[in-house]
Parts: sequence; C-alpha cells; structure tokens
Amino acid sequence: MQSVTLSLFRFGPLRARLWALSQMATARFALRAIPDIGTVKLCGSGVGEGFTPVPDTSVYAILATWPDHNAGRRAMFGTRVFRRYAEMADETLTIFLTPASARGRWDGQTPFTPQDITLDGPVAALTRATVRLRSAGRFWKQEPAISRAIGKDPNVLFKVGIGELPLVRQATFSIWPDTQTMAAFARADGPHADAIREVREGKLFREDLYARFRVDAVEGTWGGVMPDLTRRPTSMTNQMKVAAE
Repeated sequence: MQSVTLSLFRFGPLRARLWALSQMATARFALRAIPDIGTVKLCGSGVGEGFTPVPDTSVYAILATWPDHNAGRRAMFGTRVFRRYAEMADETLTIFLTPASARGRWDGQTPFTPQDITLDGPVAALTRATVRLRSAGRFWKQEPAISRAIGKDPNVLFKVGIGELPLVRQATFSIWPDTQTMAAFARADGPHADAIREVREGKLFREDLYARFRVDAVEGTWGGVMPDLTRRPTSMTNQMKVAAE
C-alpha cells in the first residue's frame, strides 16, 4: 500500500537556513539514491496560509512516496540525508499519509496511487499547480483573499504552503477533521470558489494536481507541540517502530 510522507523542517540560525537553501540544489541526488523511495520533491515554503509569493526562509519540506509506511520510516532514521536535515533543524514534523484519490499531474507524472480505503477520520488535501507565466499577475491578485479564507476557517487542523519555485510552482497542504468539512469549504461561495471558476475559465494553470489522503500517523512537533491530526490509535506509531527495527 503506497505511503506518502510530508516532512517539514524549521531552521533557526542564518547558517542553518543557508544550509537548507543549498540543499534545494544538492540533496535531491542523495534522496533519489535511497532504496524504496519513489517520487521525491524538495520544497521551500511561504509565509501565507496557502499559495503565497513570499518565501519563508526558515521552513523547508520533503515530500516522498514509498511502498509502505515502514519503508519511509526506516529512511527517516537510517539514511544520512534525512538525519542531517534533522540535525540542522530546530524542529521537525513528519506526517504519514495514504492516498485515497488523485487527479492531475506533477511534472508530467502521476506520483500518487490511490488505495481502496475509507476516509473515516481526518483527511489531508494537497493542491499543487504550475501557474502560467502570462497568467501569474491575474492569479496572485486574487490569491491573498484565498489564503485569508483558509486561515480563518476554524475547521482547519493544519495548513502549510510549500513550493518548488516561487510565484509559479506552488502547493497547499491542509488537514481537515473529515471529508464533509473540507468539501463544505471548497463548495462555499467566496474567494476559494471564485478562484476555482477563474482557473477553469481563464486557464491560469499549465499543470495542476489535487489529491486526498488518509492521515495515518504524525511524528515530531510543530510550534513546540505534536499536532493532534489523527483519530487513529497512538499505538500505530509504536507498531511502525517495531516493524522498522
């Protein structure tokens, strides 16, 4: 069963931030050499609630796919590149996900393989897009209202904006209590619905991808606490540790 991991790293001192920035160009080679790793994306982050043109120089992310959660966890603790990220960072958080649905492409590929699972608890959504250069001005004019809408929604359990390239290659990752609350936000009239119509009618994206995931486990902290993002038994993490050892 395909596993997807989103690992977030927060860097404090300038030296650590410069190191993280340099890894955007160099770490991909070490990551791609890890046994069992599938798709891997190195991303920076933004200061907003979703798509954002302003980078956050303290937060970086690694999104990866694996044959199962245990393979991913073994890589987190058993490979130099992941250990080095953890050593340099002030804070780390990894979210283990199982893809439930996906449509669209990322760099011309379909990285996620939907599994036959039931989304009966918290659900994660990933929206990723490559903005057409000629349409970037139109898109970013309306984007702040979209980010504010996401940030004000009390149902959002977790959110982060990540991207491979500022302005044109962006992604939003968010976690919701259930599919109903996530769908209600997407359907509600407002900046989000307006943006969807604008994208479809104006063809603002050269490429896009939308995926949903079951949230299976969380390891680490963010903002000094471990986010409560899953209703699944906490023993699941212990089971993963035992299987990985």
